[in-house]
Amino acid sequence: MNDELYVNERIDVIATFGAGLNPCRPLKFRRPNGREITISEIGLRHPSVKGKRTLHIFDVTDGAADYRLEFDSERLTWHLTFEGDHYA
Repeated sequence: MNDELYVNERIDVIATFGAGLNPCRPLKFRRPNGREITISEIGLRHPSVKGKRTLHIFDVTDGAADYRLEFDSERLTWHLTFEGDHYA
């Protein structure tokens, strides 16, 4: 994600949870301003430890911009932390 902008927004996410190598898969999210983003591709996915909590980091795209989503598995909350424009 080049030319990325740090944002720290709590977001609503529609995700599927299942078995296999990718048990959690975000599909769509809504930002606080009401804008809905449909995820077309998931890039990297990795866990990260923040204190005693585990965050699951997802780098995703909607085809026009890149986003980094964080799922806090203890608090069960999602945050949008970075946004990057493909064409900046």
